[in-house]
Amino acid sequence: MEFYCESLTEYKRLLTKEVKIGDLSLGNFHPIRVQTMTTTDTMNTIATVEQSIRCIEAGAELVRITAPSKNEAENLRNIKNELRRRGYTTPLVADIHFTPNAAEIAARIVEKVRVNPGNYVDKKKFELLEYSDAEYLEEIERIRERFTPLVKICKEYGTAIRIGTNHGSLSDRIMSRYGDTPIGMVESAMEFLRIARDESYHQIVLSMKSSNPQVMVQAYRLLVKTMQSEFDECYPLHLGVTEAGDGEDGRIKSAIGIGSLLEDGLGDTIRVSLTEDPELEIPVCRDIVKRYGPSPAISQQMVNAAKAHSRWEGDDEPYSVMEEETAGLEKQKEKNSLPNLSYPTGGQGAYKRRESFAVDNIGGHHVPVVVADLSKLETISPKDLESIGYTYDE
Repeated sequence: MEFYCESLTEYKRLLTKEVKIGDLSLGNFHPIRVQTMTTTDTMNTIATVEQSIRCIEAGAELVRITAPSKNEAENLRNIKNELRRRGYTTPLVADIHFTPNAAEIAARIVEKVRVNPGNYVDKKKFELLEYSDAEYLEEIERIRERFTPLVKICKEYGTAIRIGTNHGSLSDRIMSRYGDTPIGMVESAMEFLRIARDESYHQIVLSMKSSNPQVMVQAYRLLVKTMQSEFDECYPLHLGVTEAGDGEDGRIKSAIGIGSLLEDGLGDTIRVSLTEDPELEIPVCRDIVKRYGPSPAISQQMVNAAKAHSRWEGDDEPYSVMEEETAGLEKQKEKNSLPNLSYPTGGQGAYKRRESFAVDNIGGHHVPVVVADLSKLETISPKDLESIGYTYDE
């Protein structure tokens, strides 16, 4: 493991635990899955079903539907039943933010629920909060009491959970202790992940989304480093840049953030968040992931690593890291102590532009220069220059 990925110089996909979402397998070298989210009113069953079908037929392997209250969560059953009646078996994901009760209802209906640790138990009131270590531990126990029932329901029904941290909705508690930083994003998710692991529940996917690709990339890298250090294994990652926008700008912004991490070998499922119809996100997702093939070959080195940290399912069968962590691995986190944080604030996981000297308007502190090859054009018109972003008044 090199810092946050298998290799800094060649593409090697990170080994992650295998998670089942309905009949779909995620992580553990399965193909990178593409997904999207509906924009219809969840209480409008037919509109949501028809939009979901358009997304599925465009290639979505998971469809997420918002469930902000108990009413929407309960209506997920009608949506799922109508989709199944029409012959569509694509797994559904309930998007939950503020309502634990809605999550507990949805977990009994759909194949996966997404919770935001920034507002699932904590509230965002833009308050500066000061905690002693003892008071902070009391808050962790409060989260445990509220989150554990959902974990137990998901264990019973075979439902997966995505712990989806969002840079824009970190809780006041996290902000007060860690600031508006990737470190705070990671610790927000890790608090929930530790609780789930204490319940021997491992059907978990994690995300570290931000509208700033630099923050998003650093947070995911830091999350991988933290999971590897603390658990000696990693859970599948859902990649995405929040509110990327529309048109070319939204596509470029998403490709920069998601593509940077995929090149590191990180990422098991992606969503491109465009302010367009959701079915239009899928071709962009497929363009981004097609470079990485259906599934990289599993090297003997990876197999040996899997044998060391999980139970082997058979000599020639693909291995699974779904089971409980191997007995004997040292348990770093204890319920009666705060985590001993040693996160880096810079280095390999952080963005820092390489220093160089300037040659005319290239290098140094100049913005990156775009170079275009127009040598094959007989004449160069203002329209040709507009295509590379150079617009002027003739």
